Amino acid sequence: MQKIKFFSTLIICLFFFNICVYAKSDDTYSALRMMVDIMEIIDNKYVSDTKPKDLVMGAIKGVVRTLDPYSQFMDEKAYKEMKTETQGSFGGVGIRLTTQDGDLTVITPMPDTPAYSAGILPEDKIIKINDKSTENMDIDEAVKLMRGNPGTKLKLTIFRPSSKQELDFTIKRKKIKIETVKKQMLEDNIGYIRLSEFNAQSASDISKMLKELSKKGMTSFILDLRNNPGGLLDSAVDICGLFVKQGSIVVSTRGRDKISEQNYYTSSVPDYPDIPMIILINRGSASAAEIVTGTLQDYKRALIIGSNSFGKGSVQTILPLSGGNALRLTIAKYYLPSGRNITHSDNKKDRKSNGITPDIYVEVSTEDEVKLYMQTESEDLPKKKKKQQEQEKEKVTDKVLDTAIQIIKDAKVKEYIDNPNKFKAQAEKE
Repeated sequence: MQKIKFFSTLIICLFFFNICVYAKSDDTYSALRMMVDIMEIIDNKYVSDTKPKDLVMGAIKGVVRTLDPYSQFMDEKAYKEMKTETQGSFGGVGIRLTTQDGDLTVITPMPDTPAYSAGILPEDKIIKINDKSTENMDIDEAVKLMRGNPGTKLKLTIFRPSSKQELDFTIKRKKIKIETVKKQMLEDNIGYIRLSEFNAQSASDISKMLKELSKKGMTSFILDLRNNPGGLLDSAVDICGLFVKQGSIVVSTRGRDKISEQNYYTSSVPDYPDIPMIILINRGSASAAEIVTGTLQDYKRALIIGSNSFGKGSVQTILPLSGGNALRLTIAKYYLPSGRNITHSDNKKDRKSNGITPDIYVEVSTEDEVKLYMQTESEDLPKKKKKQQEQEKEKVTDKVLDTAIQIIKDAKVKEYIDNPNKFKAQAEKE
């Protein structure tokens, strides 16, 4: 009797919903009516007993899933977990996820995390979590399965498109708390900063580190945004403000709703308007990382080296719902100063259609990328002498960084910003 009342109420609600909002479309009401019919059939005929609320929640998740990889319905538990992640540390392995063509896909492993150390790569497809298939699994369910108490183990089975291999990883969870900014002075007074994520402190951290490097004699600068999944838009705008003139447009957002249409401008006089600058990116660079890269590329303020970025050019907002649930919904797209959008290509064979295309493309093999991940992390750890010597023998050359350093030493940053083909012609001669 309770179920009959539930479905009757649902039909009445959908009827009035149709009149108020979708009266212009007979197809909408027919589709909603069919959905209710199917739910009633499942409730009456399915082999096991069902709960109407679970069916409705499943239907809602299915509706949102058809939109894009980033829109997501979050139940109360998932919403709380999302807020926990944005507020600080949590137990997990450190993977940024999306879905592509229905596959659970790694955007990037976060630096200095278990996933990073294990050798998980951008674009890896997670096909099993603790031997449970991820087919038709949404992101919030995957996150729940991967989270856990620090010290516990997680088994991931991935398919790596680049090598067409299926690989198993057993990873020990730990408390994930990201150190987002690291700096050092390289040869020839080249300042180097690696930013692994954009948070509220990123702009001030980078500003502080640039001042410290300047005091030590920095004459040029490399900003490493490889495997940076993004973060706060305001932080990206403020970082651009360190390098381009005050009042410059950084990014625009455009959507169906006029409220979502906004322009973001730099608000301060730049501290470093002229310093020769190179940005490093790869397929794990996304969102805010792509905004900074694309903006400085549009203004010809920085030379971009590496491989094409991920291509996350959309804006999501969190809309709290009743019952502690929430909806993460894509409401707009990002547009760079030149008017171009940051897009992700559906063509799996054409990575160069994704995101930001670098001025100078440097190919890195999958095997070398794994080793580079490992040695980048190990550089910050204390090592025993024998182990250090073994690691030095196996060390992989960072071709992207080395290319950037050589261009700076040759004093050709500005020349290649204006004409990247000159670098290609020179490389072919050599």
